[in-house]
Amino acid sequence: MAIDWTPDRVKTLMALWAEGIPTLEIGRRLGVTKNAVVGKVHRLGLPKRQSPINATPRAPRVAKLRPEIRIPSMVVPPRADMVKMEDLTSGMCNWPEGEPGSEDLRFCGQPSVEGKPYCAGHCARAYVKSTRDRKVA
Repeated sequence: MAIDWTPDRVKTLMALWAEGIPTLEIGRRLGVTKNAVVGKVHRLGLPKRQSPINATPRAPRVAKLRPEIRIPSMVVPPRADMVKMEDLTSGMCNWPEGEPGSEDLRFCGQPSVEGKPYCAGHCARAYVKSTRDRKVA
């Protein structure tokens, strides 16, 4: 449906636009849709205005906290026999424990699975198949 943009309608549109009236209200006053107003404003080359979405300060959204979901896994507790980096050799589990760069950084040190850098327990944590990789039976 084509809209008849008479000179009077265009003049009214330009005046309402300059006043900062929202496009929905301009359309209501002129008997056209908001999109018709936006299109005509664009074709006329009228100056852009700040988006009302960004201009209106709103209360920050608060994310709803979900209860923590615990998934059973192979958790390997820290042990007293963990090794420092300088004591780590090939064939030992490279799973780090502690903060990188700190004196407390230690490695698991248990025998690693052949072809992997980790022991069986840490492989179970490190190599988790994504749901895309799993085949539905």
